[in-house]
Amino acid sequence: MRRLPFLLSPDPDAEFPPGERALAHPDGLLAVGGDLTPPRLLNAYRHGIFPWPTEGYPLLWWCPDPRTVFRTDGVRLTSKFRRGLRRSDWTVRADTAFEAVIAACAAAPRPGQDGTWISEEMIQAYVRMHRLGHAHSVEVFDGERLAGGIYGIAIGRMFYGESMFSAQSGGSKIALAALARRLRDWGWPLLDAQVENPHLLSLGATALPRARFLAQAGELAAQPGFEPGPWTQRFGEMPAAQLAQAPPPQPGDTAPRPAD
Repeated sequence: MRRLPFLLSPDPDAEFPPGERALAHPDGLLAVGGDLTPPRLLNAYRHGIFPWPTEGYPLLWWCPDPRTVFRTDGVRLTSKFRRGLRRSDWTVRADTAFEAVIAACAAAPRPGQDGTWISEEMIQAYVRMHRLGHAHSVEVFDGERLAGGIYGIAIGRMFYGESMFSAQSGGSKIALAALARRLRDWGWPLLDAQVENPHLLSLGATALPRARFLAQAGELAAQPGFEPGPWTQRFGEMPAAQLAQAPPPQPGDTAPRPAD
């Protein structure tokens, strides 16, 4: 008999089933129903679960196997891209244009996809999370024009990436690399990217078996992080050209860094 996904309780504080119970087909479908209230979303992300709606169905919750992640010291930019960055006058900031970033992500075309999972309901939910200080965006500016960005959820010392976009060539790569650089500076080693695609793999994403991801992400999410609130001052204004150079070694680093 085919196993069905778990039906969530109407109570937004109700627990999710363990991520290991997710279905193999479709990969990672764990639960249906519920809502996008902040308590439900925080509970989900804390346990490595994320919503991924499909039009015509109840709200769907996922925990795929394997899980696509970036080590925050492992985002890969090509030598050609880095050479271009050295001449860039773009800047990177955080939490100054969250609503513009999520709207641009919703409008961005996705190869192989018809439409977007970032519905108006999702936009409103993550804007609420941003106003509560749990959702954050990293924005790339060409002057005052938004050239790219990324957004996601921070819990403890774990960042769960949701989506990114480019309005100008390279905008999303710079946003991702800048976010990873700051997370690494803060001692946050892992950035969730959910499900692999060729673009993420080209930037250095790797696959973790679900059990290992849930153990690592759960441990990081339980560690003390920042108080909820905007990251604008904490992140600062980063020149995109800074990303052309490899970051300096951090205490505890053992592996040599590749030369530019």
